[in-house]
Amino acid sequence: MKDVSPAQSAEPPSAAPTRRRFLLAGPAVGAALALPGLPARAQTSPAERWCATWGTAPAGPPPSASVQSFTGQTLRLIARASIGGGRVLIRVSNEMGSTPLRIGRATIALRTSGAAIASPRPLSFGGVASITIPAGAPALSDPVDLVVPAQADLAVSLYLPGTVQATTIHDAAFQTSYVSAAGDYTSTLALPVARSISSWPFLTEIDVDASVPAIVALGDSITDGARSTSNANRRWPDYLARRLQSALGAAGRIGVVNRGISANLLLNDYPTALLAGRDTLERFDRDVLATAGVRYLIALIGINDICYSSGTSPIPVAELVAGWRQVIARAHARDIAVIGATLPPFEGFVYYTAAREAVRRAANNWIRASGEFDALFDVEAVLRDPANPVRIMPAYDSGDHLHPNDAGYQAMANAVPLAPFVSGSTRADVG
Repeated sequence: MKDVSPAQSAEPPSAAPTRRRFLLAGPAVGAALALPGLPARAQTSPAERWCATWGTAPAGPPPSASVQSFTGQTLRLIARASIGGGRVLIRVSNEMGSTPLRIGRATIALRTSGAAIASPRPLSFGGVASITIPAGAPALSDPVDLVVPAQADLAVSLYLPGTVQATTIHDAAFQTSYVSAAGDYTSTLALPVARSISSWPFLTEIDVDASVPAIVALGDSITDGARSTSNANRRWPDYLARRLQSALGAAGRIGVVNRGISANLLLNDYPTALLAGRDTLERFDRDVLATAGVRYLIALIGINDICYSSGTSPIPVAELVAGWRQVIARAHARDIAVIGATLPPFEGFVYYTAAREAVRRAANNWIRASGEFDALFDVEAVLRDPANPVRIMPAYDSGDHLHPNDAGYQAMANAVPLAPFVSGSTRADVG
């Protein structure tokens, strides 16, 4: 959330199920598979399971005046893996696009430094090196062998023939990625960089072969990492991934996926600010349920609903509660444990009013006392100033009196309860 109105395009604040594969059997299907001339397909073993090691939430399209355009160029998109594995696949998205998206070639590699890579692996889609993704759709690549260490930097390179507009994009990456000069450089170790970007066009998930759970962190700019140090992976979900591995050892091999979008809301959209993403209830199936290996959900969402409502007659708490109950119900229907997060203090922030503060307090009282979440992540208790509990602690304040700095994000991650992740494999074990 930045100090702008929601109508502006600048961003304001903001054993569980695994991915199941159903195989149809029968003479007709067998005959179809036997047809000559079809490309060979990279197959996933029936026993192979996948867990998201990285992810972001797509949004868009951007305002026409600020949409990024690429012409016959290669994108090299940098992402930090949370957990490791020996095989990988990616998810790319044209879900916000209005025309087909053509990817001429794609690779995944370990990033060494800057735009340089090692060990590039060509990716295919149904056994074919290129793919055209229809408007409104995502696509999964075939899996490839690549040893990925935990906390490794990965580079996904996408060659885009023709002219392509980045209508599906995660805008606030806080990570530098790269655009080449014209040409297919997907397997080139040293990319000829034409410019850098601080967003993630098209790429929304990287999965590794692992029968382990994933946590989805669902939220707004505070989960997105607003005002954290760029290229340092200091968002609170980044700190959490490292904490799980250091504190829990082998049991901490849990994928952490950041689905925060700056300016996102629980209940509403702003048609003039689509980089804020569709509201949480609308994007829930795509950004939570479709995540490979998801078993846990941390929901930190709702402060923007309060801030963007009337300063004198803000959104009723009952409406927020109804939204959170839908998040809980839809997650529980898929046996996903939900950890509810209290809303942070924000006195001094540009949208603060006494009436909005009253709603925030009432909302936090419900989150703590209702017992409807499976566990509690008390963000307010971590960030508030003991001398003035309606304000963020100065040591954790990035300067706008809402978003934490790096130290604040680390303190948040340190306050996430670990018990849900070691107590068992089902939601019942958490609750």
